[in-house]
Amino acid sequence: MFLSGKRALVTGSTSGIGLAVARALAAEGAEVVLNGFGEESAIAKLCDELGARHVGADLTTAEGCDALMDAAGPIDVLVNNAGMQHVAPVEEFPVEKWDAIIALNLSAAFHTARRAVPHMKAKGWGRIVNTASAHSKTASPFKSAYIAAKHGLDGLTKTLALELAQSGVTANCISPGYVWTPLVENQIPDTMKARSLTREQVMNDVLLAKQPTKRFVQPEEIGALAVFLCREEAGNVTGANWSIDGGWTAE
Repeated sequence: MFLSGKRALVTGSTSGIGLAVARALAAEGAEVVLNGFGEESAIAKLCDELGARHVGADLTTAEGCDALMDAAGPIDVLVNNAGMQHVAPVEEFPVEKWDAIIALNLSAAFHTARRAVPHMKAKGWGRIVNTASAHSKTASPFKSAYIAAKHGLDGLTKTLALELAQSGVTANCISPGYVWTPLVENQIPDTMKARSLTREQVMNDVLLAKQPTKRFVQPEEIGALAVFLCREEAGNVTGANWSIDGGWTAE
């Protein structure tokens, strides 16, 4: 287990993509720090499963990010995964939603990285993995805040990679397309009803319309990619934005 003796913080890791990444890192021996929302009993079970700690924090503020990093302690692997979404035309987009999305999807990654980097540099080893999105490479209407944040996250990652290039610390993005998570699955019945479509039509013609493979990305696939980026063999892989989107951004 090549991550034994290393501590990994995964934000937004009590479900979905973040949980899959946390499980993959724990399987390689990492001491995992979970972060995210959920029922206390469910989180306690996850901590037992992974031998992990959970630190709750409001990552939409710099103070909340500092509280998370203070409680987590020195971090060797930082995975910025926490995020949120809102869909509306730009002229109707709530200002408070814009601020919250930029804060959580972009600024939080800056705040955690600035705190994690000194320890990584001192050890001569570290991994920063930012969960971006296919929308870090392309745009769709009505998602101005999310797309601005994800494009910004790509730029932040590249900047970190250049600053840390000779320190033994790498920084990369993983950019999924539509991922099969409970959040996505739970949208299907409402979309079926609203558009008078079958389940298969919703999946293929709505959710997977832009993914040529017509297959959802599995959270475990993202976890496996995150593990690869942490390996010694990936020590010269930095500043990259890894698409895992079924060919979406190839078009």
